[in-house]
Amino acid sequence: MKSSASQYLPSKVRRSLTGLGRNINFARRKRRLTIAMMAERMGVSKSTYQRVEKGDPSVTFGVYAMCFVALGIEDIIGKLVDVREDDIGLLLDQERLPKRIVVKKPVGMTT
Repeated sequence: MKSSASQYLPSKVRRSLTGLGRNINFARRKRRLTIAMMAERMGVSKSTYQRVEKGDPSVTFGVYAMCFVALGIEDIIGKLVDVREDDIGLLLDQERLPKRIVVKKPVGMTT
């Protein structure tokens, strides 16, 4: 049996993917699109699209991206990891700031 990276996903990530799939399902139905219509617009099989709505972690990110395109919400892809919203990264940047700035005199200059 092959090992799958998805079996090692933390439960929080699994729940997030399940929620994403549920939200995609709602978005599709709000737009009055069938599963077959979504699959055709995305260029995938119906079974692959159904795995998207289940939040299957083995579905590639590209398939999820095509789903966002088919729903007309592709702008969210660029907002997934917005550096302005990365609280941990911002804290790390702040920690790396020097405590004080020392300007070295050029060699050969005297005062």
